[in-house]
Amino acid sequence: MEKHIVKADGNGAIDVNGQVSPVTYTVSLKQGKGRFYEVDICLTAPRDWLLQRGFERDAVLVSQSGARIPVYHDDGNHHDDGRLRPADTLSIELTARDDSCTSEVDLMRKYPEFDGEDA
Repeated sequence: MEKHIVKADGNGAIDVNGQVSPVTYTVSLKQGKGRFYEVDICLTAPRDWLLQRGFERDAVLVSQSGARIPVYHDDGNHHDDGRLRPADTLSIELTARDDSCTSEVDLMRKYPEFDGEDA
């Protein structure tokens, strides 16, 4: 049985083809079976800003801890390979899932956003 989800906000940077800009993001935590933690990362960025920088479907989030986390655009339209298009919505959601943390120490080191939260 999974534990409840804990959410926290963070400040970092988004790196699109070497062009970096500040960004806010949300991390959501749930603990599954065993000692594995699952973290979902979500941020939004302006469509036109992304397109001007040559974004197609992935970028890198530089989190508060300095970790470089690949984030992806998946609008559910698989006929275009998930690539961003000018016809897409103005605000683009980029997401990632990380299940590499096997202990609370690993989790807090990689995601200091959860410090002070009831994790």
